[in-house]
Amino acid sequence: MRWGNKVAMSRVAGQRKTAIAREKNPGQQNYLSGRSWGQKLISALLCCLALTFSLGGCFSPELKDQVVFSVLSDPKTFNAVLSQESPNVFGYIYEGLIRENPLTGERTPALAESWEISPDNLTITFTLKEGLRWSDGKPLTVDDVLFSYNDLYLNPKIPNNYRDSLKVGESQAEPKITKVGDRQVAFNIPEPFAPFLETAQFPILPAHILRETVEKTDENGNPLFLSTWGTNTPPDQIVVNGPYKLTRYVTSQRVIFSKNPYYWEKGPNGESLPYIPRVVWAIVESTDTSLLQFRSGSLDSLGVPPESFSLLKQEEERGNFVIYNGGPTYASSYLTFNLNQGKRQGKPLVDPIKSRWFNNLNFRQAIAYGIDRERMVNNIYRGLGEKQNSFIPVQSPFFNPDVKVYNYDPEKAQALLKAGGFTYNNQRQLLDDRGNRVRFVLNTNAGNKVREAMGTQIQEDLGKLGIQVDFSPISFGVLVDKLSNSLEWDAVVLGLTGGNDPHIPNVWYVKGNLHMFNQHPQAGAQPLEGQTVAPWEQNIADLALKGSQIIPQQERSLVYDQMQLEVQEYLPFIYLVSPYSLSAVRNRFCGIEYSALGGAFWNLPSISFCDNPPPPPSSQANRHFPGTGGE
Repeated sequence: MRWGNKVAMSRVAGQRKTAIAREKNPGQQNYLSGRSWGQKLISALLCCLALTFSLGGCFSPELKDQVVFSVLSDPKTFNAVLSQESPNVFGYIYEGLIRENPLTGERTPALAESWEISPDNLTITFTLKEGLRWSDGKPLTVDDVLFSYNDLYLNPKIPNNYRDSLKVGESQAEPKITKVGDRQVAFNIPEPFAPFLETAQFPILPAHILRETVEKTDENGNPLFLSTWGTNTPPDQIVVNGPYKLTRYVTSQRVIFSKNPYYWEKGPNGESLPYIPRVVWAIVESTDTSLLQFRSGSLDSLGVPPESFSLLKQEEERGNFVIYNGGPTYASSYLTFNLNQGKRQGKPLVDPIKSRWFNNLNFRQAIAYGIDRERMVNNIYRGLGEKQNSFIPVQSPFFNPDVKVYNYDPEKAQALLKAGGFTYNNQRQLLDDRGNRVRFVLNTNAGNKVREAMGTQIQEDLGKLGIQVDFSPISFGVLVDKLSNSLEWDAVVLGLTGGNDPHIPNVWYVKGNLHMFNQHPQAGAQPLEGQTVAPWEQNIADLALKGSQIIPQQERSLVYDQMQLEVQEYLPFIYLVSPYSLSAVRNRFCGIEYSALGGAFWNLPSISFCDNPPPPPSSQANRHFPGTGGE
C-alpha cells in the first residue's frame, strides 16, 4: 500500500494503485464548431488562462496526439523502489512479470509470457517473453528480474514498501529467486503463501544501469541507490520498460511522457502500442483549478469530487464527456491516533497525557460513535458514498458484512468516555481522570478539500463531546515525514489504497513500514526506547499472517472475517466513508473499460482516439446515481 490521494491504474501486489486525472480532446471541436469566431477566441483564452497555472502555457484544443491528466503535487521521486506516494509515475513507465485485470481480478501476462506453479505450491517459475528491451534498446533479461528482487526489494540496506509483501510464513522468510534458464526465473518459498503471485507485479528495473549504484556506497556506508533517480535526474537518463518513458519534468508545472519505442505489447493487428503517443501530467495544486481546466476543455479526465457532481452531470452532453461510476472505491479513509508509547533519547514521541487517552479503548470507541459519518456522506460527499466499516473494500470477495458498525450515537460516546474515566467540568469540557483537558492536534494533507472538510466536521462533532480538536492541515510531504520518520503526531485523517486481496502486511505487521498507528522506526532511523505492542495489535498481525498462509479462498475468508472483527473492535483505524469512484472522461476515446479498481485509463496502452466512440454501458455510466436510472 501507499499513501493514497486517489487511484487510476492497475494495482501492484494488492497494495497499490496510482491516481490520475487528465487533458484535451478533439471531441470538443464539435462543440466549438457551432459557435462564432469570437466565442471560440474567448474559449481559447480561457484555456490558456487555466493552463497557465499548471502547464506554463496553452495547449491547442486541436492537438490530438496527447492526453492530459492533472495531479495535485509534484512527484517526490523517479525511483520506483523508494516511492511512497500515490499517484506516482511508475504505472506509466514500468511493468512487472504479470498484471491484474481490474475488471475480472484475473492475472494476465506482462513481461512474462507464462508461469507455472509447482504441485506443492512452493515454486513459481516464470518464462519471460522473447525480445524484451529497455527504453535504451538494451535487452531485458532474467538478470534484470534477479537484480530487481534480490538486490533491490530484498536488500536490507534499501528501505522500501515491497519487502514486507515478499516475507513468507511465521518465520517471515524471504523467497529464493534463481535463474533457471535464459528466459526462466524461479521463485521458491518455504511454505504455501496465497498472495505471493501478486508480488510478481513489482516493477522490474534495469540492472545494467542501477547495479553500480547498489554496489557503491556513500561516506555513511549507504548504497548510492538511495540518492539515485531523484526528481532532479534528467528524464532521458531514466531507463524504463513500460509503455511510456519520461520526457520532461518542469517543477510545479508538468510531467511529460512519450511513447517507449521498445515497448513489448502489440495491438490486435500487430501494431505498436500505446496508441496515444504522449501523456501530460498537469501539476495543479488546487482541485478547484482542475475543475476549471476540465470544464474549459483542457483536461481529458477528472476525478469527480462530490461537490462538483451535480454541476458536471448537467454539462455532460454540452461538454462532450461522460461521468463513470464504479461504485465504492477501493481506497480507505480513516482517522487514526498515534498509539506509539516509545521514546527517543528519553523524550516521548507523544505527550504521555495524550498517549493515555489514545491507548484507552473506551476513548477510541467513543470517538467512533461521536463522528457523524452519515452527515459526512450527505454533506461532504453529496450522498455519493457509503459509510466504511472495514479495511477490506465492500467489492472484495473477502469483505465481512457482519463487522461492528459505529453509527453516530453521542449518548453512547459519552457513556464510553465515562467508563474510561473521563468527566465534564462546568463548561462541558471533557477532562481525564487527572483533570487534564482533552485536547489534541488533528492533521491531514493540505489541498485535499474532501479531507479538509472531514477534519473540520470531526472537529465540530468531537467538540459536541467536549473535546477540543486543533485541526491543522499540513503539506503532504511534511505529513509523511511525521508518520514515517519523526513519528511525532497526535491524530491524522488520511487514506490508503487497496485491492481485492486483503494481504497488506506493511500496514498490519507490527514492524511494517505503514503500521502508522504504532510505527516501528524505518531502516537507518534512530531507534526507540520503550515501544510496546498491545496484545490485540499482535493478534491482528497474527491473523494477517495466518490469512496469507492458506490457499483455498473459503478458508482464507474465515481468517479475514475474524481479522475484520478484531480491527473494528480495537479501532487502530476509525474508518469513515467510501466515496463512489467517479470520473468524467471526454468522449474522444475508444477502449475505455471503467472500474473502481482501475479507473478509466488502467488499460491506457490499448486506448485510442476515435471520432465517434460508442456510449459507455449504463451500468458503468449511471450506476448509483440518484435520479439517473442507475442501480
